[in-house]
Amino acid sequence: MEVVSVNTSALLNIKYGETTVSTGIFKTSVAGPVFVGSHNLDGDRQADLKNHGGKSKAVYGFSADHYSYWSKTLNRPDIKPGTFGENLTISGFEESRIHIGDDLRVGDCILQVSQPRVPCFKLGLALDNNELPRLFVKYGATGVYFRVIKEGIVKAGDTVQIIRSEPSAVSIKSLFDAYFNDRSEAAISVIEQASRVSQLSEEWKKKLPSRLHSLRQLHNRA
Repeated sequence: MEVVSVNTSALLNIKYGETTVSTGIFKTSVAGPVFVGSHNLDGDRQADLKNHGGKSKAVYGFSADHYSYWSKTLNRPDIKPGTFGENLTISGFEESRIHIGDDLRVGDCILQVSQPRVPCFKLGLALDNNELPRLFVKYGATGVYFRVIKEGIVKAGDTVQIIRSEPSAVSIKSLFDAYFNDRSEAAISVIEQASRVSQLSEEWKKKLPSRLHSLRQLHNRA
C-alpha cells in the first residue's frame, strides 16, 4: 500500500437549499510533507466536530482503487484525489483487509483504525449529486477513520504498512455491511464481535447495541 495523495481543506461556506453550511470536504492535494497531529493534519479544518472530528476521526483514509468505479458510475472522468473528502488517498487499501484496531505505519506516523466512514449530505455537495451518500452506502466501501497513535510527517509516496493486526479481526467491510445490510446472515455475530474490540470508536460503541437489538428482532420474526 502507498500514499498516492495527502489532502487538506480550509473551511468553505456553501449554499445548501435555503441555508448556508460550513464544510471542509473540498480537499485538494498538498505538495510535500504534511504534519499529522492528534486531531488533524496541518492545514486541514473540520466544520462539524461532532460528526467529523475528534481523536477517533483525526484522519480519513480512502482507497485510490475506488476512483475508477466512481469515475465510470458518475460519468466523472475529472475526479481526483481528495474528491471524497479523504486526507489520505491510498493505493491497495482494501476495507476487507483492514480491521478495527489495526495499527498502520504511514510515513513517520502510526495510525490506528477506529471505525468505518458513514457519508453525510456534504458528500453530495462535494460532487453536486444528492444521491451520492445513498450510492456510497450501497457500494459499501467508504474508507476508514483513524486515530493518531504517533504524530509525524506524511507525504505522497510513503509506504503504508500494517504493523499490528487486531486479533479480534473485524474488518471495516464486514462491520459496515453488518450495520447497513439487514439481509446479512453474519450481521449479528459481526456486531457482537465488534462490540468487544476496545479500539472501536465511542461513536460506534454507542451505535451498535441498538442496531444489534433491531437485528435480533428482525431475525426472530423471519
